[in-house]
Amino acid sequence: MGWNSWNAFSCGVTEDDVRDAADLLVDTGLRDIGYEYLVVDDCWMEAELDEDGRLEPNSEDFPSGIEALADYVHEKGLKFGIYSSAGDVTCQGYAASLGHERAHAEQFADWGVDYLKYDNCGDHRGRDAISRYAAMGQALVAVDRDIVYSVCEWGQNQPWQWGRNVGAHLWRTTGDIVVRWSTDSDEFGLGIVDIIDQMNDRDIAHQNGPGGWNDPDMLQVGNGPESGQAQHEEADVDRELTEAEERTHFSFWCLFSAPLMAGNDLAEMDDATREILTNEAAIAINQDPLGIQGTRDGAVENKEVWSKRLAGDECALILFNRGEHTAEIATTVETVDVPVDAERYRVSDVWSDDEWTTSGSITATVGPHDVAMFRVSPE
Repeated sequence: MGWNSWNAFSCGVTEDDVRDAADLLVDTGLRDIGYEYLVVDDCWMEAELDEDGRLEPNSEDFPSGIEALADYVHEKGLKFGIYSSAGDVTCQGYAASLGHERAHAEQFADWGVDYLKYDNCGDHRGRDAISRYAAMGQALVAVDRDIVYSVCEWGQNQPWQWGRNVGAHLWRTTGDIVVRWSTDSDEFGLGIVDIIDQMNDRDIAHQNGPGGWNDPDMLQVGNGPESGQAQHEEADVDRELTEAEERTHFSFWCLFSAPLMAGNDLAEMDDATREILTNEAAIAINQDPLGIQGTRDGAVENKEVWSKRLAGDECALILFNRGEHTAEIATTVETVDVPVDAERYRVSDVWSDDEWTTSGSITATVGPHDVAMFRVSPE
């Protein structure tokens, strides 16, 4: 869990933005609820490596240097993350790490980096994905610092099959997320429902678990047409997500046991965004120690049922209405992933805090693009 600079600030991120984000992660309570990694994405570095092949922070936007910035983040009780790419340049054309993995890993360790997001842009110089990502993974293992390794390979070469072997702790399973409910195939990026569908269609839940996580990209909760990514990239964002769509977005990322990397402008966060990002019942489902990725149990037209097993003989359940009209969605305990039989079950509504018991049937009226999310426990 954490916060990444890209969706809010894109390539315009500065040292001051990062310091402000660190302050706000504390002041808003996000740090205390689990958002502990603050990750600076692309554009923090100079366009060229120095004469020794080392990365240099942009002198105008990061004048204090990365080590001082990491120290500031650490003083706030947070962990510090940074970005590079497994090519000759980053996605925005800045200096990257291919062929310089050992030197750059040592830099990251010396600066106090706790997390590396490693992208897939630039000239790969004829090297395949596994060898490129393994080189940085080996370099990170060799330094005297624990650094979380995030492979941002966009799912192009099925990183869920080899991510652990190259030392990764999480790997991107999809292309870039944008602030849209859905996108057309010829448009840049993927909308919320597009990623939900890909996570189902790729049948990769068995690759997910403690120590290695399927990553469907960062959260877009709280973003809209004015966010940095929407302004910078070729994404046609004409409206904010509705509150229902944001609730669906967050609920599914929690059901997937996905990394929760917020990306909104924390200084502009409204109450609705804060309530979604800090829903403790949903976060508890995301952080469940079994680390199981939820899967779809059934679908009829626009009505879907999803669930995942939780520790303690419980399960999490989503009733999803992907349609344009309110619908009643029903399922039974036998259909979803409750691992034990009981005469009665306790059902806790994640978003309303309501609780009731049932002998097996679970039904909810769900608005368009919305979810009902429950925690189900045998009594």
